Amino acid sequence: MLQGAKDKMSGSLVSRTCSGPEEVSDLKSPLSSRFREPLTHARFQELYGGAEEPEVPAEPRLPWLCGLWRRRAGCCSGPGAWRVLQARLPPLRWLPHYRWRAWLLGDAVAGVTVGVVHVPQGMAFALLTSVPPVFGLYTSFFPVLIYSLLGTGRHLSTGTFAVLSLMTGSVVERLVPDPLAGNLSEIEREQLEARRVGAAAAVAFGSGALMLAMFALQLGVLSTFLSEPVVKALTSGAALHVLVSQLPSLLGLSLPRQIGCFSLFKTLAAVLTALARSSPAELTISALSLALLVPVKELNVRFRDRLPTPIPGEVVMVLLASVLCFASSLDTRYNVQVVGVLPGGFPQPLFPSLDELPRILADSLPIALVTFAVSTSLASIYADKYSYTIDPNQELFAHGVSNLISSLFSCFPNSATLATTSLLVDAGGNTQLAGLFSCIVVLAVLLWLGPFFYYLPKAVLACINISSMRQMFFQMQELPQLWHISRVDFAVWMVTWVAVVTLNVDLGLAVGVVVSMMTVVCRTQRVQCLALGLAEGTELYRPLRESHKLLQVPGLCILSYPTPLYFATRGQFRHILEWRLGLGERGKQSPKLGSLPDKGVEPIRVVVLDFSGISFVDAAGAREVVQLTRRCQDAGICLLLAQCNALVLETLTRAGLLERMTPEQLFVSVQDAAAHALERLKPTGPKICTVWV
Repeated sequence: MLQGAKDKMSGSLVSRTCSGPEEVSDLKSPLSSRFREPLTHARFQELYGGAEEPEVPAEPRLPWLCGLWRRRAGCCSGPGAWRVLQARLPPLRWLPHYRWRAWLLGDAVAGVTVGVVHVPQGMAFALLTSVPPVFGLYTSFFPVLIYSLLGTGRHLSTGTFAVLSLMTGSVVERLVPDPLAGNLSEIEREQLEARRVGAAAAVAFGSGALMLAMFALQLGVLSTFLSEPVVKALTSGAALHVLVSQLPSLLGLSLPRQIGCFSLFKTLAAVLTALARSSPAELTISALSLALLVPVKELNVRFRDRLPTPIPGEVVMVLLASVLCFASSLDTRYNVQVVGVLPGGFPQPLFPSLDELPRILADSLPIALVTFAVSTSLASIYADKYSYTIDPNQELFAHGVSNLISSLFSCFPNSATLATTSLLVDAGGNTQLAGLFSCIVVLAVLLWLGPFFYYLPKAVLACINISSMRQMFFQMQELPQLWHISRVDFAVWMVTWVAVVTLNVDLGLAVGVVVSMMTVVCRTQRVQCLALGLAEGTELYRPLRESHKLLQVPGLCILSYPTPLYFATRGQFRHILEWRLGLGERGKQSPKLGSLPDKGVEPIRVVVLDFSGISFVDAAGAREVVQLTRRCQDAGICLLLAQCNALVLETLTRAGLLERMTPEQLFVSVQDAAAHALERLKPTGPKICTVWV
């Protein structure tokens, strides 16, 4: 019976037996042959690996520094310098190929449309940052202009972003809190605002410097650590913070801004306590503004394909509210808070105070990460949609320079925004040239149109803040689908959202990243070592639990371990192999069905480990494999390894694997290792040749 099972399995592997070398097909022409011998890794390298590379003489000292010097020296040549210049100034690449007749009109219309929206949104997000509204206009001009020259995202719109404004505002309020006295003179109020502007600019300077440092270290890959569930939960939770923080402005209440953990609940409690002191005039303005802005936003989304350009609801609301406030003298009769004077022109360049930098570096890091993650993910989405590529490291450079230089003009942190980016695409934008047209609109407001916004109620800006959060709130509609696709990602989303809402945006981001990384580690530790069997009539090895029509030869055990082998999984790897092979105390326990043979059945003599699922091995994992080899030798079990990638094999070799086993025990595939195992199990039988598929 045992011999019959072996013959049946070998019959699937073997179509004929070979009595001599002359009957074995030529290994150098496998595509024209049907049969071949089992290939070890060494034999495969000998036949197909090509000639060995000439040995490079070792560098005398610091080889990495010499290599870096050679690369930098290569850039000093004419073509090398031009390539570097093109990489750092993307317009040098795309501007010569610009289709002026086909794209110019679309870029102009989209740029003007986005610029018109930038004006009210910039002033509104400045209130979130706890700085005067005019600095939101500066942030809507300088960063957009710089990114148009340095960015690789053709459809990306940068400027003020609600999440960053909220995070920056928390830092500003902590560094420059409102005085306890409350009532301030005009001079004291100006001094307080100047200190807050300086703090916001210092945060922008710090985040820009951090992104430039990440660019110098080529750390664009860090964007992958902010997974999609973390980013979406972060923005959704921040949207709720924005909504609650704008309630005092909607109701006309002068309340100190709450910061730190549980700030959302503290703000709600303060608003409910002071609800009786709310201003009926500002409450009416807020209700009418939301009644106009929310339906217009919905119309723009539902009829996106039919409208030639989105309806500028924010601009219409700003004009109507300004005219109404001016005509009715709401600021003097009902004490409605208005924007006031917008200084014309540009501020003088001012270097941020270096005294604040050590205090804000810890706050600048999450802001830099959010800036890079949100901007890169948005750029990647539209790059995939319109079939072009972006450079994550160049994006780091562009946003780092944008924040660093704009901070000299009293701007607060900025990034790409979902609302204006989708607006730019819907309006027909094609390239970064649209950003220049957007800058022209903001420039016109800064130079000539600023006085027209004097009577704009701040309650309208608060309503613009809330209505701009629409897309972030609606991200929660994706939760049922996320639950259906991956419950682990759903759990990451919910934990991040609860942390952002309960604690604050900074701590919520940290919690989300840690939980997301922990799920990756836990997934590598919750894998199963699969026992493989041969599908009858094929050369395919599948897990035994998937089908009962799989052949398993007594004495032969084929196992697949589908996860990286490193310090966190080495213990699990050892315990599973002990249990499967009957090594140590764990092997003496009664196994589950289909794992270990019962008493009276031939014990395991050959083990094939399929390493195709092991992407990397660290020192601890490599030593575990070497120790397993020694234990198998002591137990009289022949251990064969199959499908080790080059990196894993190199690590195992350095750990001393070839001191415990020969190169003839390393095979290029499970089929080759199984064929060799059958030869060992049938030492007196004919030579076996596997089928070339």
